[in-house]
Amino acid sequence: MRLVVVGCSGSLAGPSSPSSSYLVQAELDGRTWNVLLDLGSGALGPLQGHISPDDLDAVVLSHLHPDHCVDLCGLYVWRRYRPGGQRRPRLPVHAPEGAEERVTLMYHGAEAGAMGREYDFVDVRDAVPFTIGPFTITPYAVTHPVEAYGYRVEADGAVLAFTGDTDDCDNLTPLLRAADLALVDSAFIDGRDAVSGIHLSGSRAAAAAVRAGGVRRLVLTHLPPWNDPEVCRSQAAAVWPGDVELARPGVAYQL
Repeated sequence: MRLVVVGCSGSLAGPSSPSSSYLVQAELDGRTWNVLLDLGSGALGPLQGHISPDDLDAVVLSHLHPDHCVDLCGLYVWRRYRPGGQRRPRLPVHAPEGAEERVTLMYHGAEAGAMGREYDFVDVRDAVPFTIGPFTITPYAVTHPVEAYGYRVEADGAVLAFTGDTDDCDNLTPLLRAADLALVDSAFIDGRDAVSGIHLSGSRAAAAAVRAGGVRRLVLTHLPPWNDPEVCRSQAAAVWPGDVELARPGVAYQL
């Protein structure tokens, strides 16, 4: 399994990275399968440097805030209006309930049913796995102001855990346990961000991974443009027993 960081900026696209988007790839039946975890603001452009949008097999959304899903509007334009584009089956979009309505509202002027002609929206449920080609993906409900999920992605004996946006919660333990790579929200800074129920800090991200047990690599992500990433890393390093890595756009990981 291969993970490519398309975008890792938190809350909005930053000067050096789009918002949340991660390409996960694995082989099955003689071809590469491509699943996208989130498609946030600014991510569709850099995605085209890795694969054609035509080659996506599914999009999986952690939640429906724009920094995690708004570029579905651009992908809709690509699929529907690109000259010479071939008509393709609807693209599966696994997401919290209400995704079709939310994306339609983002695309001002879209007629009723327009998004449903390009996308096959599938509601996800806590701890109910689904399969896309070689991938078994298990959603875990997490703590955020809206319905939100982290995803445990398994293929070829490897495990990727992606928290999406969350504060600390019980479901982080089964989500992260024994992950080869844990891609964890670290938008908050200890001593600065006191509000609860929204995001993890570096130290809380590391503590959740330690508590889960067996996590091999900890990668901090969803870092807003106003954060100093090294502060997030140092706060995590005070808790995590190994190296703390920072997600960077364009970087690929082999799991």
